[in-house]
Amino acid sequence: MTLLLAALVGYLLGSIPFGLVLTKLAGTQDIRSIGSGNIGATNVLRTGRKGLAAATLLLDGLKATAAILIAGALWNRDAAMAAGAAAFLGHVFPVWLGFKGGKGVATYLGCLIGLAWPVAFVFAAVWLAVAFATRYSSAAALVATVASPLALLAIGRPREAALFAVLSAALWFMHRANISRLMSGTEGRIGQKG
Repeated sequence: MTLLLAALVGYLLGSIPFGLVLTKLAGTQDIRSIGSGNIGATNVLRTGRKGLAAATLLLDGLKATAAILIAGALWNRDAAMAAGAAAFLGHVFPVWLGFKGGKGVATYLGCLIGLAWPVAFVFAAVWLAVAFATRYSSAAALVATVASPLALLAIGRPREAALFAVLSAALWFMHRANISRLMSGTEGRIGQKG
């Protein structure tokens, strides 16, 4: 019962579509009608509003961190892990948007911050290095999500490594169209307007 309650808290927090909410409040066009049609920070950046994109990134990450901290404070570590996983799923499949959400990168990072903050630095460093070298947000995310479970194993956190391996696989699945575009050379670059 505890894990179910923790998962419910995580899912509801994770399903808040901050990219859509912020762009609507700012009076921009519907974020789902431009670029990739995604509600995440990379697509918000395609509106040309860097501040909105940064706020989306921050809030999409912090909603997972908040879910983990709340569940950990109320219950235990297992509940915190369940809440984090559910927050990720809530972002990717939000009930409010017909289960069509973001691809989960910021929320994945928020889970890392909540469950293993040192590895969040590994994720960020890998993401920045790949993004700087390629200017592809998707490629940076894919490589960073391979590095994260390995880093967790390296610091002796096998349970978290297993969880993030599953989240990484889900994130790769959500990026399958990006992977296809990367392979064909048609993927949009960071900062490119839709």
